[in-house]
Amino acid sequence: MPPPLPDRLPAGTAGPGATLRCDRPHARTEEDPQVPQKLDAAAVRVWCAGALEALGREREEIDAINVYPVADGDTGTNLYLTAESAATAVEAVFAAHESGPGRFGAAGEPETSAVIRAMAHGALLGARGNSGTILAQLLRGIAERVAEGGGVAEALDRAAVLAREAVAHPVEGTVLTVADAAAAGARAAGPGDAAAARAAYEAAREALAATPDRLDVLARAGVVDAGGMGLLAVLRALVAAVTGETPTAPARGPVHGHVHGPVSAPAGACDLEGPAFEVIYLLEADDPAVAVLRARLDALGESLVVVGGDGLWNVHVHVDDAGAAVEAGVEAGRPHRIRITHLAGATAPVPEQVQRAVVVVVPGEGLAGLCAQAGAVTVLARPGEPPASGELVDAIRRAHAREVVLLPNSAELRHTAAAAAEQARTEGVRVALVPTRAAVQGIAALAVHEPARRFDEDVVAMTAAAGATRYAELAVAEHRSWTTAGVCQAGDVLGLIDGDVAVIGTDLTATAVAVLDRMLAAGGELVTLVLSADLPDGPGTAARLERHVRDAHLAVDTVVYESGHGASPLLIGVE
Repeated sequence: MPPPLPDRLPAGTAGPGATLRCDRPHARTEEDPQVPQKLDAAAVRVWCAGALEALGREREEIDAINVYPVADGDTGTNLYLTAESAATAVEAVFAAHESGPGRFGAAGEPETSAVIRAMAHGALLGARGNSGTILAQLLRGIAERVAEGGGVAEALDRAAVLAREAVAHPVEGTVLTVADAAAAGARAAGPGDAAAARAAYEAAREALAATPDRLDVLARAGVVDAGGMGLLAVLRALVAAVTGETPTAPARGPVHGHVHGPVSAPAGACDLEGPAFEVIYLLEADDPAVAVLRARLDALGESLVVVGGDGLWNVHVHVDDAGAAVEAGVEAGRPHRIRITHLAGATAPVPEQVQRAVVVVVPGEGLAGLCAQAGAVTVLARPGEPPASGELVDAIRRAHAREVVLLPNSAELRHTAAAAAEQARTEGVRVALVPTRAAVQGIAALAVHEPARRFDEDVVAMTAAAGATRYAELAVAEHRSWTTAGVCQAGDVLGLIDGDVAVIGTDLTATAVAVLDRMLAAGGELVTLVLSADLPDGPGTAARLERHVRDAHLAVDTVVYESGHGASPLLIGVE
């Protein structure tokens, strides 16, 4: 069995959910003499950045036309998050190259093979949903051929083959059809990557327009395939990266007498009696075990897609028995990053609707229990795995309320939360998004929540409470790096205040004290400490910090909560 790939990229790179503070490259212009007409390392970087930008622009429109295989309105968001993970991994390779010695190509850049393999691996780790999983496999196929020295035509051909093989029951009129058309167009083009990329885009554009003719559910809804539309955006970015020319996006005109826009699938347009759960996990296993797993999951459910290779796989399936799907993964190898989402289309008894509810994203089981006791519906955000918009929409639906206040508790979730709120509004739910950037701000907002108030007044009060709460976080540096507070070494304790590194230390308690003193220098009445269950001597640390606040800062109260396992060692809020 080949050694499994790590689920975290090496030091100097980054995985899904990581934040890289670097400028994204812009697509090269037609006049730029640097345009190589070849998919080299620089072009891969530009391509990933361009694809992410394009999917960001079109995310809401793609979400809106998502009716197959499940009309859960998250295809655009899933594609965006998958592309973001790929782009982040590519940027990390360039950042590692710029900060120290590495593997270099002829032009003094990272080798193309290293860059494009990082792209594919990042997409595999961050793949979301059915569409994102297929996109990850398409990128894997492209990476295989380009790393071997092949051109765009060979790469797209391999990508289409791998993607179709990954889907248990391929359906025409989907992203697979668009990928096949792109590969065929590239094969028929003239020599060179530029010609192949242009031809692939044009063939994919025509295939996308024809998807309603090949899949009845699209024709009835009056839309093209959402996944195919996302792939077209990725191919358009590929043309721009290789040629310097950005093709004109297809007009969003009527399809079968309908106009693109937010849609609700008509009766029979999608399977409302389908499986209740979407199950996704990464799996370390060898090829024979995965073959057995495919057969077992295929018998359990539908929409089965298994992508990856070389010992690491991303498994996606829709099932009624989520436990059985996870158990099958355990028997095949080592599943991790397990994500189970209730699908909107599944039938279930609907409880009586309430007037108002709060949906809050939390970083650990401990805070989930705390917020649930306060009456909130919680969504768990695991390290490196921020929830997709579909999960937030599902939580809003589970709240069964006419009015919902959404607390994302992360700056990185603002676009995802906005997409979820917009989707819920189309379903008749009044949603207000309070832009909380940390869990302690969410706790402050939830503390002043009063369902008896008018909705607008309640939202204003919660927003004010969150805005009046400064937040900090303690983290451990994974490698040597430059920060806003100076150079940190691997293993250093970093104190981040309002998102920026403010203190670098070697001891967690001492660093926390320094952070508290900085935050309280401007005043404060209440300190909130949220400690991870993984923190050694957590109760002792909490007691020492409480004592310091009591002795050094008069008339300041302290409350302590436990966040659970896997969360940041310590979160601090000052109100």
